[in-house]
Amino acid sequence: MNQPTSSQRPPLTTLTDDELAFRDAVAEFTNGEVRPRVQEMERAAKLDPTLIPKYFELGLMGIQVPEQYGGAGGGLMMVTIAVEEISKADAAAAIMVDVQNTLVLYPMLTYASDEQKARYLPRLCTDMVGAYALSEAASGSDAFALQTRATAQPDGSFVLNGRKLWITNGAEAEFFIIFANADPSKGYKGITAFIVERGFSGFSVGKKEDKLGIRASSTTELILDNVPVPVANVLGPVGQGYKIAIETLNEGRIGIGAQMIGNAQGALDAAVAYLKERKQFGKALAEFQGIQFQVAQAATELEAARLMVYNATRMKEAGMDIAVTGAMAKLYASQVCQQVTSLAVELLGGAGYTKDYPVEKFYRDAKIGAIYEGTSNMQLQTIAKAVLK
Repeated sequence: MNQPTSSQRPPLTTLTDDELAFRDAVAEFTNGEVRPRVQEMERAAKLDPTLIPKYFELGLMGIQVPEQYGGAGGGLMMVTIAVEEISKADAAAAIMVDVQNTLVLYPMLTYASDEQKARYLPRLCTDMVGAYALSEAASGSDAFALQTRATAQPDGSFVLNGRKLWITNGAEAEFFIIFANADPSKGYKGITAFIVERGFSGFSVGKKEDKLGIRASSTTELILDNVPVPVANVLGPVGQGYKIAIETLNEGRIGIGAQMIGNAQGALDAAVAYLKERKQFGKALAEFQGIQFQVAQAATELEAARLMVYNATRMKEAGMDIAVTGAMAKLYASQVCQQVTSLAVELLGGAGYTKDYPVEKFYRDAKIGAIYEGTSNMQLQTIAKAVLK
């Protein structure tokens, strides 16, 4: 792929007027609709179901989808902005928007047939939550060690058998992109992507995980017991599922980076508010230089992480290869998020360790960034291969 020269590249540190207006709209929505629900969703470990229709109404569930299919017709930067803004209140509430736009709609826009787009995109933009199902018990970082099988039938259809684990949006989704091996003799080149609806025979949602963080986001098992999938629901060419999975996760890592910088900003904002109010030795904690320097360092590192995520976003919008840049952005954003949220807890002292203040939740929500959609070690491996080639 020909990469644009520096003079051709879009501005990396600025947002357009449309993007700024969109950010303001999402921030207003987050403060009015998401933030008041956070504590109850955390307690119940469940996304408030009344929130989901509001996502659709605001156009957050089809940001990059062309208007002809009912989408907003926006760019990837708007996805990044939406995930970042919602994560300032609750990363768990943001991940549904992230998965819908990056892991579900990206492969649909890129690989779906015209018939598949016409059949599914309007619903995915208006009332159908989607999920992406790659992980299994034996395939985490080794994503292509899939045991789920797709058995070809004489009429060209397939029958799926297997189990998927750690599937985000599993409890709410009606639409699933499921990866299975249609020809194990070919190894990863037998992997194929399939569109499965919740109502398909033999398909069911299994155990819901009880997690440390992002508790309102559902993470479930999927059970496939002789699930018939018509040939019309094969996504992309048979045997090209590995390519679809890799390219999709490259974009997905930008979404996780956005989630992490939003989560870190939420923690830092909460800490700053506390530091301005809490007094010791006759003055606010924010007036002590030792505190000021820690906050300044955190803010600087967070801004660096934000610019890395935005840069990867702009590069993707420009059609550039983001395998390495996206890995760097996710890696660094997840590291900074853990550092900033940990500092936020410490700055609040004993109060930060209680559920009376939001920083302990931001701290717990930070850890997942180093784990899902490629662990930090897998990002380091991707980066090292590029640097040392």
